[in-house]
Amino acid sequence: MLTADARAIDTTHLGFTMSPHEECGVEEAVRLVEANKGESVVLTLGPAEATEQLRDAMALGIDRAVHLQTDGQEWDGEGTAAALLEAIRADEAANGPFDLVFFGNESADSAGFQVGIRVAYALGRPCVTGLKKVTLEGSSVRCEQEVEGGRDVYVVPLPAVLTVKEGLNLPRYPSVPGKMRARSKPVTVSTPARPAPRLELVKLAVPAGQGRRAESLGSGAAAAPAVVEMLQKAGAL
Repeated sequence: MLTADARAIDTTHLGFTMSPHEECGVEEAVRLVEANKGESVVLTLGPAEATEQLRDAMALGIDRAVHLQTDGQEWDGEGTAAALLEAIRADEAANGPFDLVFFGNESADSAGFQVGIRVAYALGRPCVTGLKKVTLEGSSVRCEQEVEGGRDVYVVPLPAVLTVKEGLNLPRYPSVPGKMRARSKPVTVSTPARPAPRLELVKLAVPAGQGRRAESLGSGAAAAPAVVEMLQKAGAL
C-alpha cells in the first residue's frame, strides 16, 4: 500500500527494527568494549520512533545514544552523511575521538553504499568496507572482506571508519535486565536542518500485475472446498 501522495509505503501498521548490517555493527562495538574497555555510542538519524531502536542497542550494552531527530522526511545520502558528520565532530570535541566508527555496509532501502564513505572522507580517516571480521591489533585494526575463493585483509591505523555486513558476528538478543538498564541510559536529542536534496523521490508506482493479490476464500469450514481446489490447481495436492 502506498501513501496518498504515492511517495512512500504506508507504514501505519508496520513495525521497524535495525537492519542486519547495523545490528552486527552494534554487536561488534559492544564486544570490543567488553574486551578492551572504553565507551560505546549509538547514533541514528530518524523520526521520534527511532528512539526504540536506540534503546534496543543500549539494552545490548551500548553506553549512550545520540538521536538526530527528523520529521519523518527522507534524507538523501549526502544530507545524512553531513548530519552524522556534524554530530560525530560535536561528540568528539566534548569527549575525545572515537577509535572506531561503525556503519552498516549499505542502507536496507536504497542500498546507496555511500554514507560511511562520505563521513570517513570528511574526517580524513581510513575507511574499509564490506567487512566480515574486525580485530584490534594495538593501534591498528585488521579488517577482512569475503571475496571469491577466500578473504582480502587490510590493516589500517586507528582511528578508522568501518562498514560491516551481516554475518560479521551473531548479534545477541536484549535481555530483560538489559532493557531495564537501557531506560536510564542517556539519549542526546538534536534536530538537524535538512538540506535541499540533490536527488529526491517524486513518486512511487506499483508495477502492473504487482498490486494487491490477496483473495478471501471464505471463513471457517465453509472455505475448505475452495482451499482444496486452489491447492489442486497449484499442484500441491
